[in-house]
Amino acid sequence: MKKKAVVIGGGFGGLSCAALLARDGFDVTLLEKLETMGGRARSWQTEGYNFDLGPSWYLMPEVFERYFSLFGKQRSDYYDLLPLDPYYKVFFGKGESALLGTRQQENYALFESFEDGGGEQLKRYIEQASYKYDVAMKEFLYRDYRHIGQFFNRRLMTEGLRLGIFKKLDSFVSTYVKDRRAKQILEYAMVFLGTDPVDAPAIYSIMSHVDLGLGVFFPEKGMSGAAQGFVKLCEELGVRLINNCEVNRIQVVQGKASSVETSVGTFEADVVVSGADYQHVETQLLPSQYSSYKKSYWERKVVAPSMFIAYLGINRRLKGLEHHNLYFSEDWGKHFDTIFKQPAWPDKPCFYLSCISKTDPSSAPAGSENVFLLVPTAPGLADDETQRERYYRHVIDHVREVTGEDLDKDVIVRRIFSQRDFIENYHAYKGTALGLSHTLFQTAVFRPSMRSKKVENLYYTGQYTHPGVGVPMVLIASELVAKAVGERYAR
Repeated sequence: MKKKAVVIGGGFGGLSCAALLARDGFDVTLLEKLETMGGRARSWQTEGYNFDLGPSWYLMPEVFERYFSLFGKQRSDYYDLLPLDPYYKVFFGKGESALLGTRQQENYALFESFEDGGGEQLKRYIEQASYKYDVAMKEFLYRDYRHIGQFFNRRLMTEGLRLGIFKKLDSFVSTYVKDRRAKQILEYAMVFLGTDPVDAPAIYSIMSHVDLGLGVFFPEKGMSGAAQGFVKLCEELGVRLINNCEVNRIQVVQGKASSVETSVGTFEADVVVSGADYQHVETQLLPSQYSSYKKSYWERKVVAPSMFIAYLGINRRLKGLEHHNLYFSEDWGKHFDTIFKQPAWPDKPCFYLSCISKTDPSSAPAGSENVFLLVPTAPGLADDETQRERYYRHVIDHVREVTGEDLDKDVIVRRIFSQRDFIENYHAYKGTALGLSHTLFQTAVFRPSMRSKKVENLYYTGQYTHPGVGVPMVLIASELVAKAVGERYAR
């Protein structure tokens, strides 16, 4: 008889781990509370528009390629991938914008236009980011940390200064460039890792290698299309996929998870892996005596931002936008302060604007645009209908002022997704979109453990555990979890 594995959550974390467990000989059942698989990376179709509801950047393609190779497969067996050029457009306000793309000499010239010597400094910065990335991939990301000694090892201590583990990103970037536009281009990715660049470890300079070095891509039919590729892989491996299945409780008997109780029945288990919100599982699904982390643990943590998102179907073309667009305000520290220090709806926010119809015409009717507008916000803010509408109007006026585009004109479809939706859809702690921020003491061994400390056969994958936030990191987490489970329980 095959051992039974129950996986909670049908996002990238749950799907990727379920497939690995099935490969290793488990009888796998995956439970998803929503009506479709994909978790945050699912889609919404209406009026001829196909919106990605969650992740929108496809980075670190080699992580995806490696994952499918674990099955003797190729990523192209499941979805196509298109390189983007330009990678993204940046707005700086006052009518100023810039493009970053595949031609590095043009990127160097852009930085040179910001400040004398900026081009050479960008080259040097990317070179060190590339070195850190290679070391991180070989030495740290694909490693299971069970105690602090495994993190502060000889390799880390001897390379620590060079890797930037003990420095802060913002001050590190300042040793290369001074111009605020150059600094913001090299630091913006921290927004998507849920951390203020002032507090992020300098090792995350690797993100400049990730986008400017490795490139930015777009999967066929968006990130939700990529997620459906993982669904197809699971189906081929015999994973039982169950939608509309709310998990109510993990039953624990003598320190072992014996079954998972849901809205559609109870599923017996030899091992349970959760890709759901870690805090929700710990505080709501487990008997209190089996929680690894007390309520005070979560209250002390730096929680990553939530997001105010507007999905817009616009019945005309937007000529001033690219596939990916970013706006950095002159004093973006004020925006970070409203997220991490004085929680409030930001007044003049930085924002991200995706227009995937520039690359995928099938995502919108002919002559129309598919727009995804995102403002990072503090988790836990009040989010009623009146506040939503007020803030939507405020952000639309702000976008018009910055980009010259009126996103409120010729709108056929509009949907807002914010704090309470993250809670309702994903049980997200405080409405966070990303889990925990990437500060030094929320990195590697300092993140919540992938193994329950109280329940012998309960494991966690997803953005809360090491290595952290982002789809590539989640795939790595699943590989680590599946290896640990296989070593302990597989035949």
